[in-house]
Amino acid sequence: MKKLSKKTLQKSWFRWFCSNLTSMSYQWLETFAFTDAMAPVIKELYDDKEDQIAALKRHATFYNTEPQLGSVINGVVCGLEEERANGAEIDDEIINGIKVGLMGPLAGIGDAIIPGMWIPLLLSIAIGLAKGGNILGPIFYIVTFLVSVTFASYYLFFKGYQLGTKSIDIIVGEAAQRVRESFNLLGSLVVGGVAASYVSVSTVLEFATGNDEATVVVNDVLNGIFPNILPLILVIFCWWLMAKKKISPLKVMLILVAIAIVGVFVGFF
Repeated sequence: MKKLSKKTLQKSWFRWFCSNLTSMSYQWLETFAFTDAMAPVIKELYDDKEDQIAALKRHATFYNTEPQLGSVINGVVCGLEEERANGAEIDDEIINGIKVGLMGPLAGIGDAIIPGMWIPLLLSIAIGLAKGGNILGPIFYIVTFLVSVTFASYYLFFKGYQLGTKSIDIIVGEAAQRVRESFNLLGSLVVGGVAASYVSVSTVLEFATGNDEATVVVNDVLNGIFPNILPLILVIFCWWLMAKKKISPLKVMLILVAIAIVGVFVGFF
């Protein structure tokens, strides 16, 4: 009976962890990174060269998911390949069907947790630490992020390998749906909190009233109606550009710079 060694599994995980986003295109996305990660597994399980080639071709199909938490799929597929090499009736359609069936739900969970909640949370702490030029801010973010995602990716990879197809019910079941919705909500709260804490916009507009030379400060009037309404408008504007108009973050930053220049020129900022 063929059994994958821990060394081979670690090598497969390490390849995926280091290269999951290195060969990106709209046609293939993470396809070749997944295939490359499966190479050591296939080499250990199949002795015949033709079987190895067929296995690599089997995994060279479109694939895309959130790469950190998505490593559980790699583990599941390693287990399926091991069963197939030992004579189990698992064909190409079953393996690819499981990959396709899991990559969507995992992308939803992973995107809600990692970029939607965890990264903004760490950045908010790091920004606070970095005030005044403190180097602890970037060091905290880099170390904490790398350690946390490395541990999560490694643990989930081996958990997927151990559970095999049993993990499917856990990932796509009703409980997983509730988890995705919860993290989406939590991620929105975190992003909103970060925006409220660190986005600062104000106007210098003032209007004189009557003959007593009293002035109306527009910024105070706006904050009296709705506190921090200008930062809120700016955040919603950036979200609209990126989410609805599909404008890249870099172009959004350039737009903000242009708005700032024009605003200062006309005396709004």
